[in-house]
Amino acid sequence: MELKERIFKDRNVLSPHYVPDELPFRQKEIEEIMRSVLPATAGQKPKNLFVYGKPGTGKTCSVKRVMEKVGKNPGKASLAYINCRIYNSRYRIMQKILKQFVPELEKSGFGLPYLYEKMIEIMGRGTQLVVVLDEVDMIKDLDELVYTLTRSNDETKIGGITLIGISNKLSFKNDLDPRSKSSLYENEMVFAPYTAVQLQQILRQRAGLGIRAGCFDESAVNLASAIAAQETGDARYALKLFEKAAEIAEYGGKEKITDMEVEGARKRVEIDLAGETVNTLPENHQLVLYAIAKLTLSGSRYSKLEFENESGFLISGEVYEEYERVARGAGKRARSSRWYKEYLSDLETLGLVTLTLSGKGLRGHTTLIKLGYDAKGMLGLLAPKLGGASNG
Repeated sequence: MELKERIFKDRNVLSPHYVPDELPFRQKEIEEIMRSVLPATAGQKPKNLFVYGKPGTGKTCSVKRVMEKVGKNPGKASLAYINCRIYNSRYRIMQKILKQFVPELEKSGFGLPYLYEKMIEIMGRGTQLVVVLDEVDMIKDLDELVYTLTRSNDETKIGGITLIGISNKLSFKNDLDPRSKSSLYENEMVFAPYTAVQLQQILRQRAGLGIRAGCFDESAVNLASAIAAQETGDARYALKLFEKAAEIAEYGGKEKITDMEVEGARKRVEIDLAGETVNTLPENHQLVLYAIAKLTLSGSRYSKLEFENESGFLISGEVYEEYERVARGAGKRARSSRWYKEYLSDLETLGLVTLTLSGKGLRGHTTLIKLGYDAKGMLGLLAPKLGGASNG
């Protein structure tokens, strides 16, 4: 017998991946992106655009909405959206762009020069390729990609390729070659975090679509919005929190979602959201995060030392040693300390850890690291992925 949900009307509406017909508080940004892309439909090359801001600020949804609108009447534009966590190299991205024109590229064995010539050929017909690189900072050889695409533009009199980069990592451009930086950042847009009032309206809109009438208190919407605004200004967080509160009410046989269900959902959502991020991390990032969680749970050797206003932090050198042990336990080779610092910076950008510089007195100045989530929950997320790491 199928159980009828008493709280949910359409659970999908509360998913962070759902794109509503109207995106509250992002109309100005959508119009700006649209103005940037529209010249491509008339065969003119738009400038590259870089969109950045913290997770959950509507960057991807806004760009996808523009792509959807332009895609209905593309003219001479050809649009491609690429998730750079999956397609994270120059070769794979060029292959993905060209598959819609050259189906045989599904097969492997075509070299980069072949892909390049095909791209020139397609652009030579007057096609304006508009390529969205979501999480562009995950591309391993971004400098090489930008150089290749810029060069292809120089070789065609008509047609061209335009990049729209999306990133959560505000500082990654500092590591780019100056030539790549100047060509990639022709236009820039920053998406600010949502305020508590904005999150209330977003959540009220989604709750009205996804939850049955009369099955949630207004105060529950306000509380979920306030918690999300206090934490990050992240709309995904607010939506996840309310969805989890609805599940608690549903499975608990309640008639409606109240403040109690929102409070009960809070801890569960934090680790759920962390899990979504952890699932897409490269392996070495996961190994470093596992080392941090393991040391947090077992205790630092320096736990008796007190840092002013810095309790619960681990010392970077100690974490690196643990990372080496964890890597060996997983049958992997730890990367150099230079790469390790990059991994820490990425983990901080994603909100998984907090980094701070210590005061004088302990090995001079050193980086102190603090896990942003419950250590036991984080180990539970990571252990199945890293296999033998737990024995390292």
